[in-house]
Amino acid sequence: MPRLLALLAAIALTACSGDDIRVAPGGQVAPAPPSERVGIRYGSVEVVLVTMPTYATTEEIMVAAEGGTLVPLGALWSDEPARAMTLQLARELGVVTGRVVAPEPWPFRDPADARIDVRVEDFHATRRGTFRVAGQYYVAPEDQGREVARGFAVEAPIQGELTASTVAAARTAAVGRLVVALARDGLR
Repeated sequence: MPRLLALLAAIALTACSGDDIRVAPGGQVAPAPPSERVGIRYGSVEVVLVTMPTYATTEEIMVAAEGGTLVPLGALWSDEPARAMTLQLARELGVVTGRVVAPEPWPFRDPADARIDVRVEDFHATRRGTFRVAGQYYVAPEDQGREVARGFAVEAPIQGELTASTVAAARTAAVGRLVVALARDGLR
């Protein structure tokens, strides 16, 4: 009987929440971080808070529709997209490069050897069945090294039907592809 009451209470709470369905960036099962290893010239890297287009600063998961319009999928991200993407970039860049990588504000005593500033222009599910992340990134070395300014466009397939969970998994995979491109093309 206590289990039944707990189940009924959970259903009632879910019903009261309305359309406020939240999905973690990785979906139900987050894809593994990129397994590729990339050697870079810097011992430490700071990731500046990612900037997003206006439509991507909200919690709504957006999908491209006919005529180029963007419409909400009906579910919400569990975290602010810019913050979530910044944290994923820092975490996975550390894994891919084997170096110290952290989001701003830089938490260590000595400054980072380089800063990465990612500015996103596209951040949505496409009609082709992918999740697209596109924009520009900038690498600014603290002392020595080359400054880099590059455009990027990465997509990852949405596996299965278009649901909040499959879009979230594709979003995580697309950012993972960006991580490898940043390390390979921007930090060497």
